[in-house]
Amino acid sequence: MYHIRTTKTASGATAVQVVRYVERKTKLAVHIGSAHNQDEIKTLKLMAESWVERNSKQSCLFNVSNKPSGLAVLDKCEYLGIRYTFIYETLCKLLNRFRFSSIGNKLLLDLLIMRLIEPVSKLESIELLKDFFGITHRRQSFYESIPKMVKMKGEIEGLVADVAIKEFGFDFSMVFYDVTTLYFESFTADELRKPGFSKDSKSNQPQIVIGLMVNRLGFPLGYEIFEGNKFEGHTMIPVIRSFQAKYGIETLTVVADAAMISTENIEALKANGLTYIVGGRMGNLSKTKIVEISKRLKRVDKASIRTETKHGTLVCDFSVKRYKKDKNEMEKQLKKATYYLGHPAKMRRTKFLKNLGKNNFGLNSELMEKTNSLLGIKGYYTNLEEEVSDRDIVGHYHNLWHVEQAFRIAKSDLQMRPIFHFKQDTIRTHILICFMALATAKYMEIKTGKSLAQIIKLLKRVTDARILNLITKEEIVMRTKIPKDVSDIIKDLGLSY
Repeated sequence: MYHIRTTKTASGATAVQVVRYVERKTKLAVHIGSAHNQDEIKTLKLMAESWVERNSKQSCLFNVSNKPSGLAVLDKCEYLGIRYTFIYETLCKLLNRFRFSSIGNKLLLDLLIMRLIEPVSKLESIELLKDFFGITHRRQSFYESIPKMVKMKGEIEGLVADVAIKEFGFDFSMVFYDVTTLYFESFTADELRKPGFSKDSKSNQPQIVIGLMVNRLGFPLGYEIFEGNKFEGHTMIPVIRSFQAKYGIETLTVVADAAMISTENIEALKANGLTYIVGGRMGNLSKTKIVEISKRLKRVDKASIRTETKHGTLVCDFSVKRYKKDKNEMEKQLKKATYYLGHPAKMRRTKFLKNLGKNNFGLNSELMEKTNSLLGIKGYYTNLEEEVSDRDIVGHYHNLWHVEQAFRIAKSDLQMRPIFHFKQDTIRTHILICFMALATAKYMEIKTGKSLAQIIKLLKRVTDARILNLITKEEIVMRTKIPKDVSDIIKDLGLSY
């Protein structure tokens, strides 16, 4: 009786063999081949089963009725490896939902797909497209296409916004805005790439600033690129104005963090008929205003008050959880300050320490009092009418974390930075591809409830083994069975296979 066995080779590969056991000794019948992953092992086992059936009357325990006829003569077949055609086909179907094919640039879409599957350089992506899917593009085609790709930004943003409207009920009533920085693997600055305040702690390297708008679910709507030394508070109005003009928006609420608050920005928002919810830096308030808030606001979870300021109505909200966190942080800072006072030789700048003159330091009692008064309190500036409750204003602001999450996906899963390009059009093309990939990734995450990394890992489990019939020169493709968790993802995305 023949048996199929696997054994490790000296190189670490897995050998698949057909053997017989005679008088407690193993007799090798045929060596099928060596594999380096589970998909290849499965294919070689199928070939071994076919050999057993042809060379004996021994029935196979597995269902092999669907084996292609090309395996009929094992010694006339050559194993060519595997491809990940299934994930490519799935992502192409998904991109059709965005109508990206209407832009008429297949290379751009293929680079987008590779950014989702395995984010590497553009030229390496072109190589992987051939290895993974058998798709060939000329390397020079990327450079030749850059000027056309740059001009597609507006059209692509429009297609993405259409998906937000149709799939997620976006009605242009509220957008969430934030900025991040992307650094370059270079130390040479120019008119766009400039050193500035870096959110990646890369202040010695040139960077660009990206302003991004998303809906309440974190689905991206549009973006703009700014010079690396642009103050983030000066980016919001140009982005919002452009968005407003593009879609003919009359009323819109902008939600942004505290860095965007300024008298100039507030006046610009009002002048454009826009409402806003912007985080407030409570420590910047006057002592009189802090005392007023501290007296009026009850220290009860979710208690809130409103007070008028030059930036509009300030909604102040108290949270027990935030109070515990703030109090713990204050105690840590006080402990550090007290330690330095007791060890002058180790003195460092820290909160709650005050230089009283001639390097004579003491505790800053005024700052301590102000910090203690604001424990557990957060503020939100707004010009929304009183019909919008304090709870709704706080709730809308808390959705701002979706923008931060979008930036994390772009920087980690999509490896948006560091950027290795140095020409402006190439940089803008890179950001455009990453924006399209981010929109696709967020779509999949929202629809499936799974992260991009989980989705890609599952889809890559379905592979196509390639067998070449050396007689007919026919290439036979054998796709692995689609697991239920992969089938569930396809169903959640509303696709078929």
